[in-house]
Amino acid sequence: MDPTAPIVEARDLAHVYSAGTPFEHIAIEHINLSFRAGELVGLIGHTGSGKSTLIQHLNGLLKPTSGKILFQGEDIWKDKKFTQSVRGRVGLVFQYPEYQLFEETCWKDIAFGPKNQGISGDELDARVRRAAGFVGIDESLLEKSPFDLSGGQKRRVAIAGVIAMEPDVLILDEPTAGLDAAGRDSILENIRAYQQAQNAAVIMVSHSMEEVASLCTRLIVMNRGSVAMDGTPAEVFTRSVELAEMGLSVPQVTTVFRLLREQGMDLPADVYTVKYALRCLAAWKEGRSC
Repeated sequence: MDPTAPIVEARDLAHVYSAGTPFEHIAIEHINLSFRAGELVGLIGHTGSGKSTLIQHLNGLLKPTSGKILFQGEDIWKDKKFTQSVRGRVGLVFQYPEYQLFEETCWKDIAFGPKNQGISGDELDARVRRAAGFVGIDESLLEKSPFDLSGGQKRRVAIAGVIAMEPDVLILDEPTAGLDAAGRDSILENIRAYQQAQNAAVIMVSHSMEEVASLCTRLIVMNRGSVAMDGTPAEVFTRSVELAEMGLSVPQVTTVFRLLREQGMDLPADVYTVKYALRCLAAWKEGRSC
């Protein structure tokens, strides 16, 4: 397969809930998106914008009302067997995935997905330990009950259960929700480590502009069931007025730089991380561009 070709693609995708009833609701429509290997994509939008509906189509949990989802160029709904196989190759981690833990040990919980794929023996054990390593779970914890772990450790075990299937596309819905600052930073680094090691496409739904700014190389903004913006973080965050009209914010550092520009300082409009901001301020102080 052409390495530059999309892994997953939505073509004129639409989904209508309760079609033909008084409760009919168009959740998404006219969605055209593609995701390639190695991409780290942030998916943002206010509540009800269609984010959750979109990601549930990407691995076949929801069937399109119209349009198609393609995996490596093939319609994922072409037959039941292919749909099932795609669900293992497009891994979806729901918000608060730790609530879905149920096995006696962490090892068994992480092994559940790949075991259902037919993986067994040494390969199954290797996958469990490899996934545990990616998310920072020490091997000494694998024989413990997941219910004896802290909230952050449970989250890691749940994410490892999806990573153990070694998906080509990893989708995470608010993976850092409810975690403290140290836990958030650690989980984000784990996600980056998996993406780089496997050259996987990673799609992360988040309400934190700081998180997507620091982690993602591409941002997709959803609004009223459609794609409103699709570009680099710099391209998206320079459109702060439009984002505000959608009920969205920008990273705090972007707001600070906008206020500084309004005071007459010659600073760029595309600042969205603290690291870049510090570099720009140092350059401004020395009278050069950043």
